[in-house]
Amino acid sequence: MNVIELQGITKIIPQRFPFLLIDKVIDFDPGKKVVAIKNVTANEEFFIGHFPGNPIFPGAMLLEAMAQTSCIVYHTKYQNELTGIPTYILGSVKASFKHFAVPGDQIRIEAVAVKVIPTGGCVDVKSFVGEKLIAEAELFFAVKK
Repeated sequence: MNVIELQGITKIIPQRFPFLLIDKVIDFDPGKKVVAIKNVTANEEFFIGHFPGNPIFPGAMLLEAMAQTSCIVYHTKYQNELTGIPTYILGSVKASFKHFAVPGDQIRIEAVAVKVIPTGGCVDVKSFVGEKLIAEAELFFAVKK
């Protein structure tokens, strides 16, 4: 089992608090699949307005966590060719949201490469709370080294 802790994630993708939205990579198959975890906590800033008295993890933030996981798929394939943290540019997104996550949930994000090339890729991503599918997306992204 391959694991990447938070400190390692910050060496792979450029996002930082409050937009670093994955806490740990719990497994990966280089260039093929990455499984990451997002722990949803009540003290996250966006819960102030989304929604007062009924906090729901925003779909835009979930999509961002899915995109960040997809960037790690790219990194695991090309890490030996990278000299720094590249810029990832999200392109086309086809997403479907099925259920929501709330404080106390742990979101498991599974990103599977459809095609990853030196200049970008296409990744199928699914997010789960427990065994319940909460979102799925097809993400296309470009990479500027």
